[in-house]
Amino acid sequence: MKTRLDRNRLRQIFVVLLLLVAATTAHAGTVSGVVRNGTNSNKPAAGVDVLLIELQGGMQTVASTKTDAEGRYRFDSTAIGAAPMLIRAVYRGMNFHQPLISGAPTVDVTVYEPTTNPQALQIAMRLLVFQPNGEKLLVGEEYSIQNDSNPPAAYYKQDGDFEFTTPQGAQLGQVSTVGPSGMPVTQGTIDKGKGRYAIAYVFQPGKNVVRLSYVVPYTGNQASLREASSYDAQRVLLVIPPTMQISSPGFNAAGMEQGFNVFSKESVKAGTGFDVSISGTAPPPSEASGAPDQTNGRDSGPGPTVETAPARLGDEKWILLGGLAAIFAVGVGLLLRRPAPAVPSAPPPASPSSGPKGRKAQRAAQAQAKTKSAAMPAPLAEKVDQEVNTNLDSLKDTLLRIELRRQAGTISEEEYARERGRAEQLLRDLVQG
Repeated sequence: MKTRLDRNRLRQIFVVLLLLVAATTAHAGTVSGVVRNGTNSNKPAAGVDVLLIELQGGMQTVASTKTDAEGRYRFDSTAIGAAPMLIRAVYRGMNFHQPLISGAPTVDVTVYEPTTNPQALQIAMRLLVFQPNGEKLLVGEEYSIQNDSNPPAAYYKQDGDFEFTTPQGAQLGQVSTVGPSGMPVTQGTIDKGKGRYAIAYVFQPGKNVVRLSYVVPYTGNQASLREASSYDAQRVLLVIPPTMQISSPGFNAAGMEQGFNVFSKESVKAGTGFDVSISGTAPPPSEASGAPDQTNGRDSGPGPTVETAPARLGDEKWILLGGLAAIFAVGVGLLLRRPAPAVPSAPPPASPSSGPKGRKAQRAAQAQAKTKSAAMPAPLAEKVDQEVNTNLDSLKDTLLRIELRRQAGTISEEEYARERGRAEQLLRDLVQG
């Protein structure tokens, strides 16, 4: 049965392939689309600045235009298809992005009216992952943030709309965000002093993610950290390799994920903070690289990274990302795990010796199956769609981890080629339905 795949999720998958697998072979072409106002009943937005941006070698504006009275725009450029690109719509000082998929002739962008009401955002989960690296402890954090504003609006403040605090002595690394389109965007930070930072990011309606990393001293294979809580969080997770020990009041063991130990605490209030004592060493490289590559996590944010500020950790970011990329997806997977759907078996092919009666019976059976499929109850069809989308998200995570492991040197070229080929075949199967 051919399912109704979510177009945005398919776009995210293709973006991963275009950038991570380097399979872009499209020719120069044209892209057009419509910019709509999601706050104003998705009506066309006229007079909006639209930019065609090339991501290779940093953000380069290739062309610009304005939408007409019907919200339409169009670009004709020899650069289209030659490198990863995105479409940016600038509305009321806010940037809204959509990836330009190689070969896609149409890219629509939704913009929203701004709001400065902090009640628009809810922190569903905060995830902290710890990974030793000699005399340093690498820490990766992920905030899963929901914007359920009604009517839908984009939460944005130019002087900073999301704040966080790093522990004493920490060296801040990269900060990035992922919006509903699934496109990671590296963010510049606003230094507020004493370890406090802010970013000015457009939180669109739906799910948004903020990721950050930092390094703290890890003398004698141990460290004690004071983690601040700038916002109410419905749930906080601590994740460590099995060779490490961790202690934090109020956190309870929540099992293992991807071979890592997970500790959980419900409902952490803003301003409370919590202490973390951690010790131990990193797993041997062979053990870390042999970890299973299976996850049902959602929205780990693969796709093109828009560089708006230089990374500060240099080569160390690959140690962090290579060891922890899967865990960022695990945090959401703990909340959104679903069983795999049963796959209906296909009818056996007709025997070559089948006569007209056999072929007639086969056609009748196929027609009956088609009728049953068309009559499938809507809830069941929605469930199948949901499961397929989950598989697409899992595949995105797999592709990202394969590339990060290659960057980190924890996967052989032979294994890399084998795993990448397997992921590409799964993608083709899913896209074909």
